[in-house]
Amino acid sequence: MSLISFEPNRPLDLIGLGRLCIDLNANEIHRPMEETLSFTKYLGGSPANIAVASARLGLRTGFIGKVSNDPFGRFIMKYLEDTGINTENIHTDRTGAVTGLAFTEIKSPTECSILMYRDNVADLKLEPSEVSEDYIASAKAILISGTALAKSPSREAVFVALEYAKKHNVVTLFDIDYRPWTWQSKTETGVYCRLVAEKCDVIVGGRDEFDLMEAVVGPQRQDDRWTADHWLGKGASVIVVKRGGDGSTAYTKDGGEFKGSTFPAQVVKTFGAGDSFAGAFIYGLMNGWDIPRCQEFGAASASIVVSSHSCSDAMPTAEQIQARIDRFRAEGI
Repeated sequence: MSLISFEPNRPLDLIGLGRLCIDLNANEIHRPMEETLSFTKYLGGSPANIAVASARLGLRTGFIGKVSNDPFGRFIMKYLEDTGINTENIHTDRTGAVTGLAFTEIKSPTECSILMYRDNVADLKLEPSEVSEDYIASAKAILISGTALAKSPSREAVFVALEYAKKHNVVTLFDIDYRPWTWQSKTETGVYCRLVAEKCDVIVGGRDEFDLMEAVVGPQRQDDRWTADHWLGKGASVIVVKRGGDGSTAYTKDGGEFKGSTFPAQVVKTFGAGDSFAGAFIYGLMNGWDIPRCQEFGAASASIVVSSHSCSDAMPTAEQIQARIDRFRAEGI
């Protein structure tokens, strides 16, 4: 029996919900932001990147969100449509809100940082009334991004989406996706992320993100096994704790514990690895793979994306990921 059961015969495999923004990645790498003179524009935002990753892998993917009524908003919509993502539940803001921007600094392959501008952003203006019950009911799974919880009315829209998902037996996936630029405090973040995590079937996050949720109600144990037992006890089926270059550990409700490895890569930058991992991992789950194979596919996908200047543009196809795995098995590189 599968750990997670996805409803068959639905028009969409996966719906993403949350942040749609612009990544501006430094062209002059190996230097600090203050010395960087030019940037290249890409689609950004963790849930958007995961949606792109899923679509490139062949999943029928949709999105619930909001974009600004300006050239950046139109760029985002066109990019998603060109990628094959259903955009019928993406709304256009009419209040003058703007698109969030993420400037990236690439000082070295291991020293990267992100400077986000998140004031009055359109994606956080998503209204609960703009979340379609029929649209959610048309999908097998929905991915919630933690950044969508940072402000109202987007925060309430997330909880409406989760209620519709539960009503229609849609599998709920939670990417904690902590970005401090929008939140008022770590306590606020921890409280709302906990409330969502308690309603989700799969929870994916870094060790520091799980620490953030646990610190609200007790001492930080920084113990992956304790974290897994806690959230599995709340009703989740799969917990994935990411540790960057040290790989991931996945825990399942039937007592399984699986240590995932990483693939060697010519690293350009570190961001994007988590999103590419998540997209490929979800693809594996939806195809009924066992957890180790999902982790391997995710790690191979991440190794491809960190070797590229972009995140969304670099999301690979299933054939490219499998070729990466095959090369590693044959040559060890």
